[in-house]
Amino acid sequence: MPLLLFILFFLASQLAGCSSETVQTKTAPQPPVAKQITTQLGAGDTRRVDEFYWIRDDTRSDPEMLALLEAENAYTQAMLAGTEDLQTTLFEEITQRLPARDSSVPVQNGEHWYYRAFEEGSEHPIYKRFKDPEDPNHEIVLNVNQLAQNADYFSVQNWVISPDERYVAFAEDRVSRRIYTIKIRQINSQTDLDDEITGASSSIAWSAGGDYLFYIKKHPQTLLGNAVYRHKVGTPQTLDTLVYEELDNTYSLWLTESRSDRFIYIIASSTESSEVLLIPRSEPLAAPKAVLNRLAGHEYRVRHLGDQLYILTNWEAENFRWMQVPLKDSADRSQWESLIEGRTDVLIEDFEVFSGHLVTQEMKAGAARLMIYDKTGQAIRQIPVTDMPATLSLSANPRADSPLVRYEISSLRSPDATVEYDTSTGDTQVLKQQRIAGGFNQDHYKTEYLTFAARDGQQVPISLVYKQSEQKRPRPAYLYAYGSYGYSTGAYFRSSILSLLDRGFMYAIIHVRGGQELGRPWYEAGRLKQKKNTFNDFVDGSNFLVDQGLADGDRLFAAGGSAGGLLMGVIANEAPQRYQGIIAHVPFVDVVTTMLDETIPLTTGEYREWGNPNNPDDYQYMLSYSPYDQVKAQPYPHMLVTTGLHDSQVQYFEPVKWVSRLRRLKTDDHDLLLDIDMKTGHSGSTGRYERYRKTALEYAFIIDHLD
Repeated sequence: MPLLLFILFFLASQLAGCSSETVQTKTAPQPPVAKQITTQLGAGDTRRVDEFYWIRDDTRSDPEMLALLEAENAYTQAMLAGTEDLQTTLFEEITQRLPARDSSVPVQNGEHWYYRAFEEGSEHPIYKRFKDPEDPNHEIVLNVNQLAQNADYFSVQNWVISPDERYVAFAEDRVSRRIYTIKIRQINSQTDLDDEITGASSSIAWSAGGDYLFYIKKHPQTLLGNAVYRHKVGTPQTLDTLVYEELDNTYSLWLTESRSDRFIYIIASSTESSEVLLIPRSEPLAAPKAVLNRLAGHEYRVRHLGDQLYILTNWEAENFRWMQVPLKDSADRSQWESLIEGRTDVLIEDFEVFSGHLVTQEMKAGAARLMIYDKTGQAIRQIPVTDMPATLSLSANPRADSPLVRYEISSLRSPDATVEYDTSTGDTQVLKQQRIAGGFNQDHYKTEYLTFAARDGQQVPISLVYKQSEQKRPRPAYLYAYGSYGYSTGAYFRSSILSLLDRGFMYAIIHVRGGQELGRPWYEAGRLKQKKNTFNDFVDGSNFLVDQGLADGDRLFAAGGSAGGLLMGVIANEAPQRYQGIIAHVPFVDVVTTMLDETIPLTTGEYREWGNPNNPDDYQYMLSYSPYDQVKAQPYPHMLVTTGLHDSQVQYFEPVKWVSRLRRLKTDDHDLLLDIDMKTGHSGSTGRYERYRKTALEYAFIIDHLD
């Protein structure tokens, strides 16, 4: 209904039951009822009826659609009005844990050291640099707070310094569609050149002389990065030269500069194949040349040092192995020499090459580790990690001749830390650990790493944390999972979750199949026609925690976002009685309709993850779990669903349609709330503090529905 009519209806509902003399009761706010228009999708045996297809509006300007979204927000606000004080308390709790002023560990690039700083009260970072650490007057490279003034949404996704360190090229987004405008700023004067590149992805690379800037143009409809252009600094975008075009719409492109400064990498990747092309930075007009032409099912990444290329590849190694080859012979795979062989029990996730040693970021039996090898590939030592389960990742290591390895580490109870390991002495130095204000003590919290048998007998891990002083068991539980694209959900620190732990909750990550926590086979067992393992693992893990007396079966709350939101949609349909509440953030819930529509952004690049529903077998399998298609006339738990109007990853209309169908069919009186951010997209607000307003709303929803 139009917004004005909804407001009048809402006000009338508040007055229902009131006489002119005395107020007896208040009628609860009534949810919006989206109109139904029968739309036939497909033909023959694949014909489906979508009564809410009309909600899709690619222009995001239809008045009736916008009125429905505003009505949903008004309803959610009315239903959560009683939690406003709690939301304020939670927001203040969470944001007061952030240090008022903060900065990252500086990283050397050329003559300067660069770092990110937050000033007191600022929402966005300021990027700064210095030559002399004793000089307190550090130079501003980019002040994102100034750039974001008067913007409803603003994000700087990437910035790259020119070789002479005079300029910074940066990619900004003012809509939250991940379609970027690239600008070039003179650092000393803090003025922008006239150059402005629109419709781009966020990846940028400079030529060695700084005369040219390479970037990727996004396809205007699919939003896939599909064309690399060369821009001559000081000229209009209309004169830019096409360098490389990707013709396969299941691939997307990325750009980066090699750490050796010798090459620009063009990286073409699909779900299960990749290709790397090189352009010498000193020869910006040269045509790109492939390290190795793409092969079906072959994924590889490269590092360059001296006259060698170092290649991380899954060629005859499901969990990847590390090889080297002379630069001139890279296209001949028979010349590749193995340095570190692939292993069935160890996944190599990332790697870096130094003049005197090699470093790998690995996962073994669900545990993250960093390994040091000599240049022949012989293991020297494992970098020690004391607080497990933990998340580890290689950090910025720009100097190949350094004996120091910098990495990031975090656990469910220990805040993020930047650490430096000296390979020559074995000494470890913590350069910085995230400060948590308010008397936080990590020893007050206990972490555990457990495994359980899923319904098919597969052992599945769970990482969990709770406050030790909260002795009451079983505990209310906040359960989280993702389980797609081979993305491993690490046991990392979230300061916001303390607001639940301190109220007696347990926080658990169920490491469902579809990630890579137990190696590449763990991913393969959770995609395509094995995707249902992801959903079953989550439900079975929930039951395990209840059966073990760790979690209160009457107070389980499940949460996931994007592909994890798909997981939430499936468990809502298949195990609604198990959960007191489900929170689905930007959920991918209309799987079949989206994957049949190649005009929807990113669809064609997803076929090897979910399947291609143009294939009858894939269609039937996807249809059998698609949350929107499987909504039933049954009771559902309390549910909070979120989306953003400008979401480019999961279009806003998927969750809006899903909620509309749930309202039509569900048989309970539990809350079903839809929160739509009308100014942002997939990742929500970029503000350092502002982003936590949605977290406070989510936690207030959970606490309000504990009993």
